[in-house]
Amino acid sequence: MEGAKSRMVVVAAACTLVAGFMAYAFWPRALLVDIGVVSRGPLMVAISEEAKTRVREEYVVSAPVSGRLLRVDVEPGDAVYQGETVIARLTPTRPAVLDVRTEEQARAAVGAAEAAIVLARAEERRASADADYARLEADRARSLLEKSAISQVTFDRAERARRVADAALETAQAAVAMRIAELEHARAMLMSPSDAERAALSTNPHPRESIPLIAPISGKVLRVIRESETVVAAGSPIVEIGDPKGDLEIVAELLSPDAVRISPGDRVIIEKWGGGGALDGVVDRIEPWGFTKFSALGVEEQRVNAVIQFTGDAAGRERLGHGFRAEVRIVIWENEAALKIPSSAVFRSGGDWAAFQVIRGRARLTELDLGADNGVETEVLGGLRESDRIVIYPGNRVKDGARVKKRDPE
Repeated sequence: MEGAKSRMVVVAAACTLVAGFMAYAFWPRALLVDIGVVSRGPLMVAISEEAKTRVREEYVVSAPVSGRLLRVDVEPGDAVYQGETVIARLTPTRPAVLDVRTEEQARAAVGAAEAAIVLARAEERRASADADYARLEADRARSLLEKSAISQVTFDRAERARRVADAALETAQAAVAMRIAELEHARAMLMSPSDAERAALSTNPHPRESIPLIAPISGKVLRVIRESETVVAAGSPIVEIGDPKGDLEIVAELLSPDAVRISPGDRVIIEKWGGGGALDGVVDRIEPWGFTKFSALGVEEQRVNAVIQFTGDAAGRERLGHGFRAEVRIVIWENEAALKIPSSAVFRSGGDWAAFQVIRGRARLTELDLGADNGVETEVLGGLRESDRIVIYPGNRVKDGARVKKRDPE
């Protein structure tokens, strides 16, 4: 009997041990999760975009007349002063060489001008004869009037005829002078470049001085468009001038849906511009004209320029120039004492936002009323309190009521 009882005790102990092992093996364990805390602190929503600097008032010095541009001595970055610094110099160009057709046309014009002079001088001689005859007639009429041989009306007619003849003579003389000038003009068209230069030296022993182009503003040379000596037409750009130190702004090309969310006066944080820290700025204006641009992946995007002005001390950005790259964050909402949680803890439950709150080691589904979201942190308007613990990155394994445990950091 005692042996049988001992075997029963051993069997019962073995069954108990097996049952305990099975219970331990299949008992649901707590899920290892990342756990965060609801906190209160600053929260900011901003639109980030690449941007570049530009000089607000950029002046292009152009050639006022056609001529030969002498070599430009100024270099990009050189300081210039309004009304003092000579940017470049222009000299008159030599006349162009005529082609065969143009030369023949010019010779025909010379012949026509010479014939016109002959005709004008014939008209001058006729008018001179008429004027001499009218003067004689007027002198006779005056003598007869003194003797009362003719009436006053007859004398007046003779005097009028003399004046008309004198005017006709002056007209004919002016016509001769005009025809002579036309002949000189026609002959000038036939002059070769060397003949033109010799003629200019004969009338003016000293060569014509070059035309100086003076700086219109004080600043720095941004770009030299034409450096070498060359012939330029009137209006050709030569040098660009601006003031990158005191007249610099930033232009950001925003997506049009982002552009409608910002307003003039919004605070801007300027980063990654090459300096030691972030710079401050403010949105000046959003341009009303949008344009199409292709992204690096070939996606067609509609963009809008946002113009940003620097604020604060200019000494911290003195090395910035025209066309430099930077990154801007345009702040459209911020709260210094917002109740917030990581955005990775929030998910959709039905039609509402929710998160798993950790209460006594179990995950409890909690519906939330959310506010602003910057992609990293989300503002909580209702459903949680400060210092509450929540599950971050819950995934599909975490269910309402599931036992959870904080994952140890590696």
